[in-house]
Amino acid sequence: MKVAVLGYGTVGVGVYEMLQAAEGLEAGPVLVRPGKENEAFKVSRIEDIVGDPTVDAVAEVMGGVEPAFSYAMAAIRAGKHFVTSNKALVAAKGVELNRAAREAGVSFLFSAACGGGVPILHNLARAVRTDEILSVGGILNGTTNFMLDQMQSTGKDYADALREAQELGYAEADPTADVTGLDALRKIMLACAVAWGVLPKEGLLNEGIDSLSAADVKDFMARGFVCRLVASGQPAPEGKVSAYVEPVLVRAGDAESAVLKNYNMARYEGRNAGPIAMIGQGAGRYPTASAVLRDLSGICVGEAAMFPADCVEGVADNSAAAHAYYVRLPEACADAFPVREVLAEDGETLRVLTETVSVQKMHETARALRKANNAVFFAAVREG
Repeated sequence: MKVAVLGYGTVGVGVYEMLQAAEGLEAGPVLVRPGKENEAFKVSRIEDIVGDPTVDAVAEVMGGVEPAFSYAMAAIRAGKHFVTSNKALVAAKGVELNRAAREAGVSFLFSAACGGGVPILHNLARAVRTDEILSVGGILNGTTNFMLDQMQSTGKDYADALREAQELGYAEADPTADVTGLDALRKIMLACAVAWGVLPKEGLLNEGIDSLSAADVKDFMARGFVCRLVASGQPAPEGKVSAYVEPVLVRAGDAESAVLKNYNMARYEGRNAGPIAMIGQGAGRYPTASAVLRDLSGICVGEAAMFPADCVEGVADNSAAAHAYYVRLPEACADAFPVREVLAEDGETLRVLTETVSVQKMHETARALRKANNAVFFAAVREG
């Protein structure tokens, strides 16, 4: 199967290199920006790919929604299988691409869009055929996991941990999507769509690590906790799903506490299979490229889709999900939450453990407090 590649950045180079040695696959043209066609295999017009009858499949690793979506639709309508690592594209346009691919009789696969080399979506898409999925989620962003690991293992503050992540290539020059939890949220959106046929587009909640301080780390570590940024998804009533991202405090013996550096730990639970967890590199040239080639090889043996045929865009409902929270906030705002215990008081700042609070209520209240210029950090507390 001859494969064209859209994009020749970090992942694109890896995909093209791996295609040279992949069994059953052949490297085709690579789409680059105009003026970058400095080698025979590079082209700068999408028409040179979609109009090439020898190209059987297109692998998109450009990123962003446009022009990736337009190129994807052009490839699908030209009868070419489509594989992507682009989480933003699938989160925004996945239902439409799924429908178009099925109508055209071609494959649409995207396991590289969630977890990098960790095959969470690949295995989840298979599991739903024979099992009822009860939950999905995990540590789905390597940048924030690296930063949290550095802050907790070396005592670095947030700014230094971010700077090191950028120097190592784990974080972009603009790290907003990572540190606010948006990147992990897009991934849990895809997992929900694979698991339950609902791609949530409204009602989603994401809290990142950008409000975390070195003082917060020192305090919760002294209490025996480790912080990880965790994405969670579950079915919700009335055809909805629960889908959110937030920091979570776990005990040192919990599985998430052993996920270090820029690694991911993706998980799902099946009614029959029980809990399944996978740990590996969540990003990077070759881990992500390996997932792209995994999908391309899957096409060769008949794999066609990851979303179910009736997948629809839907709404997230996080009102039923609930747990206790560790919160750092101004003393004047102490009555914003039902407080189980005051953990520490430092001048005008309180650290409290709340009673059980719904995820929706917690995120909404923190948002309102910040809007009034109050500094707040919160993390769910895993008890028991």
